[in-house]
Amino acid sequence: MLAQLYWHSHPHLLSSKKTNAWVLASDLTKMMATQFDCQYCTTSLLGKKYVLKDDNPYCVSCYDRIFSNYCEKCKDPIESDSKDLCYKGRHWHEGCFKCSKCNYSLVEKPFAAKDERLLCTECYSNECSSKCFHCKRTIMPGSRKMEFKGNYWHETCFVCEHCRQPIGTKPLISKESGNYCVPCFEKEFAQYCNFCKKVITSGGITFRDQLWHRECFLCSGCRKELCEEEFMSRDDYPFCLDCYTHLYAKRCAACTKPITGLRGAKFICFQDRQWHSECFNCGKCSTSLIP
Repeated sequence: MLAQLYWHSHPHLLSSKKTNAWVLASDLTKMMATQFDCQYCTTSLLGKKYVLKDDNPYCVSCYDRIFSNYCEKCKDPIESDSKDLCYKGRHWHEGCFKCSKCNYSLVEKPFAAKDERLLCTECYSNECSSKCFHCKRTIMPGSRKMEFKGNYWHETCFVCEHCRQPIGTKPLISKESGNYCVPCFEKEFAQYCNFCKKVITSGGITFRDQLWHRECFLCSGCRKELCEEEFMSRDDYPFCLDCYTHLYAKRCAACTKPITGLRGAKFICFQDRQWHSECFNCGKCSTSLIP
């Protein structure tokens, strides 16, 4: 992510807390007691440079030794007469605050962090940024990108293949030829359910060269779904086995049960009557009459 650069300055370099210029203790002698010593080493500060910390005076060497932060790059202390640049609790000299790859200064410039390294936006883009699936150019840090099926697009490149309008977060349908907004897909490619007349976006059942949604392919008798069932047809209408048997199946002249002919079952026709093959027997001795 792009970072905002914060300055960590030393606001108490003066008795006046609004500047970073040095003052001499002799300028304040009228305001001080006769003894004016460093809070740490007790060296007299009269006539010398000093720094105030929590309203306590310190000589410059003690202040730098006790309170200075250490530069992330050169590891030297950032002394009271230097600017202290801070990012996420880490500190740099102004001259050390540079891109870790191209070594250009990052002072007052946008930058990004990667594995604790600071990078200018150009180096970060070349090293870390995603490439747009459409235009193959880098997707710059901070810019909006779209992700779909493991690929990335600039927001302006993620468009409908037909109307060329940005898809954004709207519903889409993907084909080998590209991504389509729903209205364009329906106009160009959609097939319609023979029952409800609505678009079939995926799956579906084909029967007699016509298409149905799976949930619309129903028995014409009892209206139960047939997508996972065996079924029969009559006059191009599908029926579950129970309804077809009840409505249309012929009856065996011997056992009176319906003859469905399912799974290749054989039956016998004789003088306009029908028998199951296992029921076509001699009426006196029950011997099968099938040769």
